Amino acid sequence: MVHHAGAGTTGAAVRAGVPSTGVPVFADQPLWSARLASLEVGPAPVPMRRLTANRLADAMRQSLAAPRYAVNASRLAETVRAEDGAEPVLAALESIR
Repeated sequence: MVHHAGAGTTGAAVRAGVPSTGVPVFADQPLWSARLASLEVGPAPVPMRRLTANRLADAMRQSLAAPRYAVNASRLAETVRAEDGAEPVLAALESIR
């Protein structure tokens, strides 16, 4: 998957459990695309200002050729899907009532 690496899109990519390449443009996108690479669920980001067809093709090839990206993405997706992210927030809100 290739995307801009905004928080919501990154979350959707992680839940999908497929290798992911970030092409950050601004704001939080460099952070999330770097995080994907650090978790080894995809190759290094390709910042929009450096984007070329060859760089994107190279990143996509890396994503498909390195089995660790698919394995790590699948494992991370399982972990994320098993979480109940809302429950701790609701419990915290209830505790301050």
